[in-house]
Amino acid sequence: MHAIRLHAFGPAENLTYERVPDPEPGPGQVRIAVRAAGVHLLDTALREGERGPAPALPVLPTVPGREVAGVVDAVGDGVAAEWVGRRVVAHLGFAPGGYAELAVVDAGRPHEIPDRLDFAEAVAMIGTGRTAMGIVRFAELGPESVAVIPAAAGGIGTLLTQYARHAGATVIGLAGGPEKVARVAANGASLAVDYTLPDWPAQVRSRLGGRAATVVFDGVGGDVAREAVALLGPGGRHLVFGWSGEGIRDGGPYLVEGVSEQVLGPAMLARAGGPDPLRTLELHALTEAAEGRLRPAVQRFPLAEAAAAHRALETRGTVGKVVLEP
Repeated sequence: MHAIRLHAFGPAENLTYERVPDPEPGPGQVRIAVRAAGVHLLDTALREGERGPAPALPVLPTVPGREVAGVVDAVGDGVAAEWVGRRVVAHLGFAPGGYAELAVVDAGRPHEIPDRLDFAEAVAMIGTGRTAMGIVRFAELGPESVAVIPAAAGGIGTLLTQYARHAGATVIGLAGGPEKVARVAANGASLAVDYTLPDWPAQVRSRLGGRAATVVFDGVGGDVAREAVALLGPGGRHLVFGWSGEGIRDGGPYLVEGVSEQVLGPAMLARAGGPDPLRTLELHALTEAAEGRLRPAVQRFPLAEAAAAHRALETRGTVGKVVLEP
């Protein structure tokens, strides 16, 4: 099979498209003929040799990638043969191996893909979607809510915008540049604003006509987060799930005591509940998409162009979830 391999930590150019041996499923595993593989900002940090929130750096050489969708083409001992031919999507956890034409995963991880989703959309929901469904558990959204969403053209921002609008909230979607702002408006935001303009907070205040924001969904940090938090009224909440504007390797989130709450990790899993909280969130995300309430934004690259996908992601030149297609 063909796969993307990383032999040395460093720039995107270190990702090479190579022919490697086909993986074989072991006992209790299935093999997926990959049709779409997700690319995450964390992948770019790991490629550089910075582990970020990952428990450890991968052992080199490695095939990066932790989210795949495709068709089961082989099973290991102890797995029902009925799996073969099913359209599935799976999150591999922190085990690498997704940027490839074939990937192996424990049989307890895959979900069948709803009919209305293609492979790339399913990948977006299994990773980005499950995170978004965890984040919304921290906010009681309704018609009285005013939600500010920085990076609203991104993968998570797109889904948060749709979810909040479906709940009846007023949504202020922030994005950088006219093209992304247009996408945010088309996605259903009540107001789409270019946060690269110095007067964007004044635009928001004027549009709200005296109303204050009730929640900020912040995956960006930095100056955008500071200005967004200043729009909150008494009792408003700043839900932090990243700081991409500061760089995943450096800096940190913008936090205000008594206002900000970091929502990833154990707190999110506790709210998800169930014997397998991550699977609970994955099922929620796939169900929302299957029923038409959520529609992920996807930007596709050929598998062989993984380096270009990484560069685009690092320079904020992407819209929605970045996906590689073999």
